[in-house]
Amino acid sequence: MKMNFTVKKADNDIQVGFFLSKMGVSKRLITKLKREEKGILKNGEHCRTIDLVKEGDLVEISFCDNKKLDANPDLFVPVAYENDGFVVFDKPPLMPVHPSIKHQGDTLGNFFSAKYPQLTFRPVNRLDRDTSGLCVVAKSPFYANALQFSIKKTYFAIVEGVISDAGTIDLPIAREQESIIKRVVSDKGQPAVTHYKPIQSDGKYTLLEISIETGRTHQIRVHFSHIGYPLVGDDLYGNKSEEIPRQALHCGRLEITLPDGEILTVTSPLPEDMQILIDN
Repeated sequence: MKMNFTVKKADNDIQVGFFLSKMGVSKRLITKLKREEKGILKNGEHCRTIDLVKEGDLVEISFCDNKKLDANPDLFVPVAYENDGFVVFDKPPLMPVHPSIKHQGDTLGNFFSAKYPQLTFRPVNRLDRDTSGLCVVAKSPFYANALQFSIKKTYFAIVEGVISDAGTIDLPIAREQESIIKRVVSDKGQPAVTHYKPIQSDGKYTLLEISIETGRTHQIRVHFSHIGYPLVGDDLYGNKSEEIPRQALHCGRLEITLPDGEILTVTSPLPEDMQILIDN
């Protein structure tokens, strides 16, 4: 895989390595590129990371991308957005992002490997198996690094009970002492902040729009269970539901800051199983 960067006036007379770092190339990848014969080129010629760049120079990096998951062409996941650097999938519920002991061949990673057989699977944001919605997968180490802290996520959840006012939950979360999976609110936990506002209520359930300042495991599920409004269908932190076979949680909007500073917004409509819940 190859990527090109044109040096602008503001980057005149800086070292190649520093320039690539400014462009979002990770230090790990730069170190790897230094060992490759044509890993880093300047205007078509081999260069060192300590060489200086000038305005108008073309810096090119070239690297292999050969870590693959088993491909499963029988799967299908809709694409919400795609460019040369990354793809945003609209992941259905009940599909894991990564393969695991219990899930071999039925994951987003297996679909990605079938759709892009030449690329390594690099998810930038991760969703629980039962959570539906938007998931960004980088097509290169550069974009995996550049987008790591550049995505603002908006979730939509349906909770038990009626919530009338917007609010914020600021409660630390820790792993439950005797569980590998389950999390709890605890003074010994890490800070976790969840903002929410009600969108619709039928008197039994409430549809919420949610944004989080932190990304703790199961954060939304733990916070709303703790304040007495568990997500519908969340049998780990609330109650099993006959109306939906999973927790009613959907990642419905992403604001992605691209390497050039442009902000891209990608949306996904509420899935049918959640829409039916709130419309009943």
